[in-house]
Amino acid sequence: MSGGSEEAANAGADEQAIKLAVAISFLRSKFLQQSYSSSSDPSQSDALRWKQKAKERKQKIFRLREDFNNAEDASEFDLFPQNAACKCYFFDRLGNLSPTKISDGSDRRFNDMLRSRFLRQVRFKERRRRRRTGGSQLRASVDFLVELCDTVSPVESNFANWSHQAVDFILASLRNLLSVAKNMEVIEGIVSSLIVRLAKKMCSPWESNCSNKNPQLYIQHLIRKLGSESYIGQCAILSVSQRISVLAESLLFTDPFDVAFPHMHNCMFIMIELIDFLVLDYLPIWSKDEGFDNVLFEEWLASILQARKASELLKSRNGLYVLYMDRVTGELAKHVSQVLSLHNTKVTKPDILDNLLW
Repeated sequence: MSGGSEEAANAGADEQAIKLAVAISFLRSKFLQQSYSSSSDPSQSDALRWKQKAKERKQKIFRLREDFNNAEDASEFDLFPQNAACKCYFFDRLGNLSPTKISDGSDRRFNDMLRSRFLRQVRFKERRRRRRTGGSQLRASVDFLVELCDTVSPVESNFANWSHQAVDFILASLRNLLSVAKNMEVIEGIVSSLIVRLAKKMCSPWESNCSNKNPQLYIQHLIRKLGSESYIGQCAILSVSQRISVLAESLLFTDPFDVAFPHMHNCMFIMIELIDFLVLDYLPIWSKDEGFDNVLFEEWLASILQARKASELLKSRNGLYVLYMDRVTGELAKHVSQVLSLHNTKVTKPDILDNLLW
């Protein structure tokens, strides 16, 4: 009996010891966990907080990007049909005479999103070049347009959008600079560079398989649109007419069976046509401009007469050159007297008027 009671007492003691040991272990582990969490809480909470902020910022950027894309799509579809290939009307009258006066580049039927993208591109290129002259905005816009013509085919749809914005920005920047009449030498250099580079591109050969539309006409149209500003238009006529004289001399000594002859022939007509467009579209408007440059006007009048004289040398090869130049000088003769009377001035070389009216 005594042996059984001792065994029962020992079993109860062991059970109590086990319970006590478990309780002590539990309390010790809980104490250690609390002490660990209290000691590591500041750094761990900061890390978790920054991680959560980064996650929220990433989600916010993603939502803003989606909102931007939705707004862009909505603004495009408000102005143009969803299946439109070109989002502006910049090249609508490509290579055609205008029945009415051409707009001055202030047409607002273009996408605001495209304009903001264009401005970002211009500013990016301007920062990259680090130019800080008085005409930095004008120069950056000019460089952007010329590089666009060098890198993007004119027949691509995005060329119309980008070139439209570039032309409008060039015209606005130039008018602002001319209004304050500062840094005129810088302005003259930028405009001269623009015309020379575009005219060179207009007369450069293009790949024949790019489109059934002549890409040179797109560059011609760019110069035509830029010509709405009197100073650019007159500089364009002067530069192009000088090129006609040089090209006429080259054609005179070029074999008609030379592979380069058809391209030279096409370039001659494009340049004559450009002068014709500028005279018909803008000369009456230029003549009413208070800032009309009479010296430049007289200079390009003489240059056109020189180009007509040079084309006469090619009459035996192609009489159309002379006929086209006669059309140009005929239009000039109609407007010259009006220009001179509006500005109450006379040409310094009377023989210019005699040759023009002859």
